[in-house]
Amino acid sequence: MTSLVWFTTNLRVKDNLVLSEACKQERVIALYCFDPRQFKEGDFGFYKTGKFRANFLIETITDLKKQLAELNISLLVYIDKPENCIPKVVKEYGVNAVYYQNEWTRDEVTTITNTKNHLEKEVEMHGYYDQFLFHPDSIPYSSYNNIPDVFTTFRKKCEKYVKVSLPYTTPEAKSPSNTIENHTTIPSLQDLGHPNFEVDSRTAFPFKGGETAALERLQNYFWESKKLQVYKKTRNGLVGTDYSSKFSPWLANGSISARTIYYEVKAFEKDIVKNQDTYWLVFELVWRDYFKYISLKYGDQIFYLDGILKTNYDWNFDQQKLQNWINGETPEPFVNANMIELKNTGFMSNRGRQNVASYWAKHLEQDWRYGAAYFESMLLDYDVHSNWCNWMYNSGVGNDPRNRTFNIKSQAERYDANKKFQNLWLQQTLFS
Repeated sequence: MTSLVWFTTNLRVKDNLVLSEACKQERVIALYCFDPRQFKEGDFGFYKTGKFRANFLIETITDLKKQLAELNISLLVYIDKPENCIPKVVKEYGVNAVYYQNEWTRDEVTTITNTKNHLEKEVEMHGYYDQFLFHPDSIPYSSYNNIPDVFTTFRKKCEKYVKVSLPYTTPEAKSPSNTIENHTTIPSLQDLGHPNFEVDSRTAFPFKGGETAALERLQNYFWESKKLQVYKKTRNGLVGTDYSSKFSPWLANGSISARTIYYEVKAFEKDIVKNQDTYWLVFELVWRDYFKYISLKYGDQIFYLDGILKTNYDWNFDQQKLQNWINGETPEPFVNANMIELKNTGFMSNRGRQNVASYWAKHLEQDWRYGAAYFESMLLDYDVHSNWCNWMYNSGVGNDPRNRTFNIKSQAERYDANKKFQNLWLQQTLFS
């Protein structure tokens, strides 16, 4: 039997259920597609994958290819739609079964369905949910429709009744004969439609893409600097690499799993300290899970203007206000500093995201989907569930039971009292 591992947002070899299952077969081939649809302009006028995440993805695939090579598994890489290249690979190499990660959001479902429809019926398709902390089979709800619309209710019940499954062990290396002649190459930024760029020296995320870099960060943040023990105290910071864990870009494309981080936290709590700070990192992983379950429950509604609440606000859209917001040219310096950071680095703090989203949707009363689409294009750590659900949350059409509006000036005084962050970004820069 020959299996094909179709990598998507599970770009790792450690704790990868899809890879582990595929490796039970005698012969294993791996494949990744840079889908051209993800590098074109989307519905709101932005490239779906901007230069920062595109470069991070190239680094990630480069590392994945190296990690798989150590298992004697060849990674075929294409700039093509999966429904075009997967059937060709299946036919050329006599693949009997395709292993992949289940998805449920609009574009991803369409791609999986199209791919299945282009394969011969005798080719088996094995899909697995492998992007959760709390696996769908283990949550204490009989149906996704029963997922509560308030996070705290979900969190408390899952923390009480669900045990996080142990990470999967990395498969043993196949024999050298498993490798195939591979003439495919990993694309450059130019191949994906973006120019080369220099990393802004002020960035809070100077790290590389890929599983190797993710595990190095885990080692550093937990065991070398031991910053985990003050995570909750520092997580609302704005400047530097260590005010937060910075795991989100690697989590977003699956270079590291939530399970791996969870059990590393447990080891840290056993060996170093267990406190509110260590718990709070797990708390954030549960938030990440929750938005995945909300998108499972509501489907495409997370992309609609009225959100999951189906609330009809009087939304507006002004192109000039959009450009001013993007370029950091609003009357609010704190908003401007955060937006300039995003524009120049592809990263923004959690505190910054909440403020700029609230400003766009609540203060300016502009169509929140333009903000979500801009974030999709720019963010290194874009994740369809977290991005669109957080934007709903901050726009009053999602899961925030208090429907709060941020006082931008008060937030700036509280979190950037000495203006260190604003001064860092509200200056002339060659990267603008």
